[in-house]
Amino acid sequence: MTRRSIFALILSLVLSISLFSFSFAEKETYTIGVSQFAVHGSLDNCFQGFKEGLAEQGFVEGENVTFVLQNANADTGTAAQIADTFVNSGVDLICAIATPSAMSAFNAAQDRNIPVIYTAVSDPVAAQMANADGTNPGEITGTSDALPVEAQLKLIRALQPEAKKIGILHTTSETNSDSTLEAYRTLAGQYGFEIVDKGISTGADIPLALEALLPQVDCTTNLTDNTVVQSLPVVLELSADAGKPVYGSEIEQVRLGCVASEGIEYLELGRQTGRMAARVLKGEAKASEIPFEIIENSYLYVNEDAMAQFGLALPDDMKERAIPVTME
Repeated sequence: MTRRSIFALILSLVLSISLFSFSFAEKETYTIGVSQFAVHGSLDNCFQGFKEGLAEQGFVEGENVTFVLQNANADTGTAAQIADTFVNSGVDLICAIATPSAMSAFNAAQDRNIPVIYTAVSDPVAAQMANADGTNPGEITGTSDALPVEAQLKLIRALQPEAKKIGILHTTSETNSDSTLEAYRTLAGQYGFEIVDKGISTGADIPLALEALLPQVDCTTNLTDNTVVQSLPVVLELSADAGKPVYGSEIEQVRLGCVASEGIEYLELGRQTGRMAARVLKGEAKASEIPFEIIENSYLYVNEDAMAQFGLALPDDMKERAIPVTME
């Protein structure tokens, strides 16, 4: 072995020991890459709540945390590019908001020792980001925004006692929509409903899809489908022209003009996710060791102006827990 080879070997060992020591040392500042799949209120609230949950645990933006936010604008290819960029730049953690962004982040980061904490993922098991036994397939965990489908069906039945068919628009490439749509199909018959669905590929497909769907149904209900929700103003306008009410899946959709929603609170979901991320940053647990969590609370949001537009009235037994929302 030459002198140069011996020197190279020693240098390699020193660097390895230094990197090993640094990886287990507590850092003073952290960079978190935030990959948000689409621009709409519920996902914006997730990010805000995520920052608040981290701040509760001492990770404060501008002090010891820098957030790098990138939005995929409901494009799966862009989500993959964002994930690759974060991994190649060596962020300390990736927060992935919504299923497509979470799947892209996990695929990019799983062999690079970068933890992924997701939020607003309806079915982590179906998306292969959690195992059926509750364990995780790698350095990934987060929170699920699984919808209270049965409560939503009860709400629709209460507001429209004569309704028979509920329409659902969904993006065929969104795993989260597939899982929720199946839940609607499974439970709808118990409340005397038939589900009529129409698949789309992009937001540009929505007008033609609604033209075919609306004449067949008494109302439509939204999933947590990012492509559909990002185009919600179009959905609301065309549905109003057809005289068909739209039910939302969370407060921001009701604020925009949906008649009502039995849904979760996305700020609360984001805070829960932030607290999970803080455990990982503190070294209390690896992401792989933390089971994904489901938010339990459901809230009844109503838009009284939108309800009046369609002649809908809330039954007395639901008024006590109803939260009025003012249209933007």
